[in-house]
Amino acid sequence: PAIRSFKRVFVANRGEIAIRIAKAATMLGIESVGVHVPVDAGSLHTRYTSENREIGTSSSDQADPVSAYLDIEALVNVAKATGCDCVHPGYGFLSENYSFANQLEREGIAFVGPSSEPIRVMGDKIESKIFAEKAGVNIIPGYQQIISDPKDAITISEEIGFPVMIKASAGGGGKGMRIAKNKGEVTEAFNSSVNEAKSSFGDDRIFIEKFIEHPRHIEIQILADTHGNVIHLGERECSIQRRNQKIIEESPSPFVDNDLRAEMGEQAKKLASSIGYTSAGTVEFIVDQSKNFYFLEMNTRLQVEHPVTELVTGIDLVEEMI
Repeated sequence: PAIRSFKRVFVANRGEIAIRIAKAATMLGIESVGVHVPVDAGSLHTRYTSENREIGTSSSDQADPVSAYLDIEALVNVAKATGCDCVHPGYGFLSENYSFANQLEREGIAFVGPSSEPIRVMGDKIESKIFAEKAGVNIIPGYQQIISDPKDAITISEEIGFPVMIKASAGGGGKGMRIAKNKGEVTEAFNSSVNEAKSSFGDDRIFIEKFIEHPRHIEIQILADTHGNVIHLGERECSIQRRNQKIIEESPSPFVDNDLRAEMGEQAKKLASSIGYTSAGTVEFIVDQSKNFYFLEMNTRLQVEHPVTELVTGIDLVEEMI
């Protein structure tokens, strides 16, 4: 396909990332349209876009301003009404929402990110691992099917070998994850994961995999265009965490050597190519002390920590996405 030249980008976000997208658009000579709820009328992000529209004027939205930024129909209508030919979702909110990307595809508005199918597949921790394994990417040993009974969980955990990680399929941010170090801990860990997954995500599907002890958490930044080209921009290490949430990002990783970087980069690219991925994304790996690495998940969006890679490479990821 011919290279598409955009004229107006709709910024479907607020705060720091909305400012970041608006600045990138200005650098590219593209107009930007932003949105704000009434309580955000004086927020800094409203000053950076070429135009700004108010959303969330109903009483229910004003009571819960966040819901307005998640209103797919309202956002798509603003994008259409203001003549935007593309939408950048930023991070958070609707950035990894299959329905949002799919709706924009039906409207003929470009989503500055991957197409809806990679978002759907990679948004499910079980389906994504099954796909990754078929694509020839290393995955953590485990049982990738849904487990609904604590007794089955014990049997499967014994087959995998302790310690094991019991995880929610729809999990994220460390929620719905429990470690079982022996048979006696499985039932309680399984029930806790189910309950937390159900309350946090409305999805109580659980799977079990081998727990990698003393792991390194390494993520590979990729960029893919719409012509089948995929590159990686090296790694960020985020092993320093609290409650399974990242605290420090470092690049390059002091643990990763050139050979390991090349191997992980190739697998990240292979995964992206296999699923027809486009735009910026991050493939996350868990690495043991012997430098064996395994696919963890793929973030089908720009990450909060993207400036770390920009500082190292000098590449503006938001401009490259557009």
